Amino acid sequence: MSRYTVTILLLCCSNVFMTFAWYGHLRDMSHRPWIVAALVSWGIALFEYLLQVPANRIGHEVMTVGQLKILQEVITLTIFVPFAIFYMKEKPTWDYLWAGLCLLGAVFFIFRSKLF
Repeated sequence: MSRYTVTILLLCCSNVFMTFAWYGHLRDMSHRPWIVAALVSWGIALFEYLLQVPANRIGHEVMTVGQLKILQEVITLTIFVPFAIFYMKEKPTWDYLWAGLCLLGAVFFIFRSKLF
């Protein structure tokens, strides 16, 4: 598998853990003290870092730090939108689309040297 593919797969998996660590407690632990939610989130975030750190090391062999960051933001939105809609039961708005289009612009500009 290419370094790009491995990086993207690891970052996607990492992002699932990150999203649950950051936002899952809002639904599942709202009745618990914040410190309990923070400790549980911290435990979930460990798995995020166990995937994210190798992803960034592998990705940095073929991408710049800026490219890795923009890639991460695109993956974040790709994971977050379904999470917000299906897990958190939030109503989708046009703002998600506009944010996605802005990120596509960011992807174009940060990766254009590799495109042309």
